[in-house]
Amino acid sequence: MIPVADRNPTRRRPVVTVTLIVVCVLVYLGQLAHGFEELVLGLGVVPAVLGGRAELAPELVLVPAPLTLLTYQFVHGGLVHLAGNMLYLWIFGNNVEDRLGPLPFLAFYLGSGVAAGLLHLGLDPASEVPMVGASGAISGVLAAYLLWFPRARVLVVIPVAFLFTLWLPASVLIGVWLVVQVLGAITAGGEGGVAWWAHLGGFAAGLLVAALVGRPRASRRPGPWG
Repeated sequence: MIPVADRNPTRRRPVVTVTLIVVCVLVYLGQLAHGFEELVLGLGVVPAVLGGRAELAPELVLVPAPLTLLTYQFVHGGLVHLAGNMLYLWIFGNNVEDRLGPLPFLAFYLGSGVAAGLLHLGLDPASEVPMVGASGAISGVLAAYLLWFPRARVLVVIPVAFLFTLWLPASVLIGVWLVVQVLGAITAGGEGGVAWWAHLGGFAAGLLVAALVGRPRASRRPGPWG
């Protein structure tokens, strides 16, 4: 199921959400222009490097290793990886930003990504494979959306023998997404190209913060931004 829109108006423009998308796209263009693998290694989370078990070649070091917990969130492994993450961020990020406010949302987003990276590091500290992508941070956004807007309607495209669309409650779509992540984490056994546990780490961090913030107290009059 691929989400393409939601019915959940906001009061203000999603400035941070749009900015994050623009930055991720610009970084991806930079990867294409200045060396794809070099930027993945230099800006991605490499657990063995972050934990002090290994070192990158000097020419690959772009930022201090701890800072890669932030920079990896803006680097992607391919166009499909980027497009999928940005689609989810665009659909679900604006409402979470509207609930938190711009700067708290930015801290929430980056913090979810850091939590995802730390769990990935803790579970596989000797790995020399770089982890990149906004998925961990967006997982935190999904957790907040699930808690705060479970009944919001989301339009999804279901590709089977042909394409058809369906409006689903956010709780159903995100619930299915969560089941997929859990099954992936259990069955992958640390192999494959998807950091399933990092997604779950970001989701758990986002859920905790969203629970502490609490649900919206009352419905608001719809604004022009959906």
